[in-house]
Amino acid sequence: MPKKTISFEPADRLKVLPPYLFAEIDRRKRELIAKGKDLVDFGVGDPDIPTPAFIIDALSEGARDPRNHRYALDAGMPVFRESIARWFKKRFQVTLDSGKEILPLIGSKEGIAHLPLAILNPGDVSLIPDPCYPPYRSGTYFAGGVPYILPLLESNGFLPDLSQIPNDVLAKAKVLYLNYPNNPTSAIASKAFFQEAVEFAHKHHLLIAQDAAYCEIGFDGYEAPSILEIPGAKEVAIEFHSLSKTFNMTGWRVGFAAGNEEVIRHLAKVKSNVDSGIFQAIQLAGKKALDEGASAHRANLGIYQRRRDLLIDGLKNMGWEVNAPKATFYCWIPVPPGSTSGEFAAKFLTDLNIVVTPGNGFGAYGEGYFRLSLTLPEERIQEALKRIQKAHRHPHAKADSK
Repeated sequence: MPKKTISFEPADRLKVLPPYLFAEIDRRKRELIAKGKDLVDFGVGDPDIPTPAFIIDALSEGARDPRNHRYALDAGMPVFRESIARWFKKRFQVTLDSGKEILPLIGSKEGIAHLPLAILNPGDVSLIPDPCYPPYRSGTYFAGGVPYILPLLESNGFLPDLSQIPNDVLAKAKVLYLNYPNNPTSAIASKAFFQEAVEFAHKHHLLIAQDAAYCEIGFDGYEAPSILEIPGAKEVAIEFHSLSKTFNMTGWRVGFAAGNEEVIRHLAKVKSNVDSGIFQAIQLAGKKALDEGASAHRANLGIYQRRRDLLIDGLKNMGWEVNAPKATFYCWIPVPPGSTSGEFAAKFLTDLNIVVTPGNGFGAYGEGYFRLSLTLPEERIQEALKRIQKAHRHPHAKADSK
């Protein structure tokens, strides 16, 4: 008797999600690589620079200690939390209670995705910028929450206009997501904006979830502030940090949340039910990075700034109207007239074998832009510029551009 095929439908919460942007890009990249194509990949923001050797040595030493082979503490090792508190004090002049106001994470993405489970009930509203890092939206859906979109417009410096949120939405809203320096737009926020956001959160009884994953990637002397520097911020804000971009540790999965003690406790309770903490050797390596990584971090910034200048100057010389980012390792560039961001990205991929990220993958208000990541060597950037120069001269290029 033949066996009947059994089909398992996905949960409704998965049906509302679009395909995860970078998974789809990766699929198309693999297809072209299999055909022998030489891709120049400006896609995912994944540092190509190796993790510094002294951090790897700390991991190796920790991994050899049998005490680190058992389950990690859910709240993270005290020595790691204390190191985070010292780094925060030195970097932002903000004092944190390492036992109550800091929570190590298996990468900041994990904490961002789990936060809605800790604070939202079904039907509660998340105020989500658009374009944005996709987990703000997907985490809200997983918790049964309702996203309310805040357009990030170039005319407003890619900052949300909080005054435009309707009162009936604010009555249901529980959390406001911010992300500065911003992915994908590379926009920065001033302390004055953070002050406005903190006052807004106090007025409307909101939690601010500020994603600061790129706060250490700044150029031309720019250093991003922490929202926790603002008086009263700890009462209404939690900030997510990551070692991934600062120390080239994306695959290590280590970051932390800091801020409101009550929310830290709620998030820790969610995590205690879904994971068993970070491998302690990785926490010890993270401690080493925060304690001794300043020179390695400065070296990274020098590399990214040279790449930024090479790419931006090359595009400008071809007539593209582009601005050099002050922070993040992304360039957010308008799509030439006549194409959607998806069409433009597909054309670059098929015609030039260059991977760029279409802006609409970050939300509807990302349409009209594409993102380039600076996480590839200068010679590959030069190769991409040669291909663009040869085949895709910008329509607004100056008459004497070659």
